[in-house]
Amino acid sequence: MASPEPTDFLDIRSLLSDEERQVQATVARFVDEKAIPVFPDAFDRHRFPKELIPEIAAMGLLGCNLSGYGCAGLSHVIYGLVCQELERADSGLRSFVSVQGSLCMFPIHAYGTEEQKQRWLPPMAAGELIGCFGLTEPDGGSDPGAMKTRAARDGGDWILNGAKMWITNGTIADLAVVWADTEDGVQGFIVEKGMDGYSSRDILKKYSLRASITSELFFDNVRVPDANRLPGVRGLAGPLSCLTQARYGISWGVIGAAIACFEEVREFTATRILFGRPLAETQTIQLRLADMCRRITTAQLLSLQLGRLKDQGSMHHAQVSMAKWNNVRMALDVARDARDMLGAGGISIEFHSIRHMLNLESVITYEGTETVHQLVIGRELTGKAAF
Repeated sequence: MASPEPTDFLDIRSLLSDEERQVQATVARFVDEKAIPVFPDAFDRHRFPKELIPEIAAMGLLGCNLSGYGCAGLSHVIYGLVCQELERADSGLRSFVSVQGSLCMFPIHAYGTEEQKQRWLPPMAAGELIGCFGLTEPDGGSDPGAMKTRAARDGGDWILNGAKMWITNGTIADLAVVWADTEDGVQGFIVEKGMDGYSSRDILKKYSLRASITSELFFDNVRVPDANRLPGVRGLAGPLSCLTQARYGISWGVIGAAIACFEEVREFTATRILFGRPLAETQTIQLRLADMCRRITTAQLLSLQLGRLKDQGSMHHAQVSMAKWNNVRMALDVARDARDMLGAGGISIEFHSIRHMLNLESVITYEGTETVHQLVIGRELTGKAAF
């Protein structure tokens, strides 16, 4: 009997359908041939490789688990596998696809009017329009209920004032799905590039997600027509449902980052000679590789089951919190350990692990910190909110 595959130790691939395996293989080829070669330099130059967007769109990856309106209508498990492969290249690539599909296209699909869906979703699926998601504010990261951005009615329009921060895709976005407090509770608005009073600027000098565009958004008496308001939801349930979609993809994506680090250090230790023998022949290295394999395998099983529940329509948001918490912590630990095992050279951009490690310091924070997800689960276990 052949030895188990290091990155699929329990043969989880055998649990996938032919379609799931086919899509994963297609995206993996794209990542290996087109994405991985450009991301080290993009990270170094603080640049998102926008030249990849047309091919990502041509493969049907933008909003791929949505149906109709030019979207591929693939399963949630397939979307998860897509995220896993994309993040093998860089968290910034998966973040772009996640924001476009889960945070921008999803709320329009779920809460928009038919006119809004027809107008925006097909060009977004085609990569012709880029979106961003405006929820986080300078003074309220983990507490969206404290948002200060406000929209007030003015005839048939709304006047929007406030600011959003740490917004992926902000300065390249053609539209922003912005959540604002109103006299009737929190509501979502589609703010279009070029509207008077709407501006954005990049957040620079960051040492994580350097190959991802991160921005601030500013709204100074922006007049938004009521036709751009998402009428299908009110209250924090709207933006939180979007975060659930994105967190689901993150739980898969970070597995790809962990696999990239694991494979890199496994190859390195097989050839690195120290004290007269390869590092891979030492007990210390084998124990650490075995622990990485165990953690990755556990995360794969967790996300696959989560995906099956989501495809059945029975997934609970607290289950997503468990997967996001467990899997991002796993990936960050694997990346840190891999960086250490690579020795002094491990801090160089010539290796992937330092880049993944730095990226994951952001991923463990955004879309809900580790502590927030622990408290979400604690609330379900006790029936008491401790936020």
